[in-house]
Amino acid sequence: MKERILMILPAYNEEDNILKAYNKICEYNNAHKTNYDVIVINDCSTDNTLKICLENKIPVIPLIHNLGIGGAVQTGYKYALENDYDVALQYDGDGQHDVKYVENIIRPILNGEADLVIGSRFIDDSSSEFKSSFARQLGIKVISFFIKFVSGKKIYDVTSGFRAAGRLVIEDFAKSYPIDYPEPITNAELLKKKYEIKEVPVSMNEREGGISSINSWKTVYFMINVVLSILVVGIRRFKHVK
Repeated sequence: MKERILMILPAYNEEDNILKAYNKICEYNNAHKTNYDVIVINDCSTDNTLKICLENKIPVIPLIHNLGIGGAVQTGYKYALENDYDVALQYDGDGQHDVKYVENIIRPILNGEADLVIGSRFIDDSSSEFKSSFARQLGIKVISFFIKFVSGKKIYDVTSGFRAAGRLVIEDFAKSYPIDYPEPITNAELLKKKYEIKEVPVSMNEREGGISSINSWKTVYFMINVVLSILVVGIRRFKHVK
């Protein structure tokens, strides 16, 4: 039986991007004979994001309260669990992610080589021309250091939201998922639980429109809070799943 793949697109005020992102996925499916399903999680947008989804018959779950990125993504994982998907992949609706890399990201899961696969800009210098600002890159390196400190394993692109989860991780994320900036925290938690995480190189783009949810003034605040959260993960005891 062919594996079922779900692409989760969390969206908050993405009226400039969401239709383009969805159309690119549909075009890729048609051209490559793939069958990636899509679910948009509209996080109580105040613009026309939901209207655009409904008018264009884009599969969408409209949240009645703004849950933030963590709550929106977890809603997608709950949907994936309830609908028996084999792989669920997070995919930004703002034009940063490229659907052509989805196959490379999901392959290690389908081959039984990994439980979570991260699309990474930092595995090598040629992975991606767009690597974010210097301040964010520095923050990513600091967070990467602390994840290795608590888990013993290094992850390069710790904040990448372009990642895929297999069945065990889908179930884990559906039960518990951080509300704010969840990727680095869940990466540390999964490593502590002995899940297998793999990174594959991808290229990412700058946003095609709209406004990022992470503003530059928040960068230091974000890094401090994430590092403290990772240190808490380091002292917690988790049930090993592998």
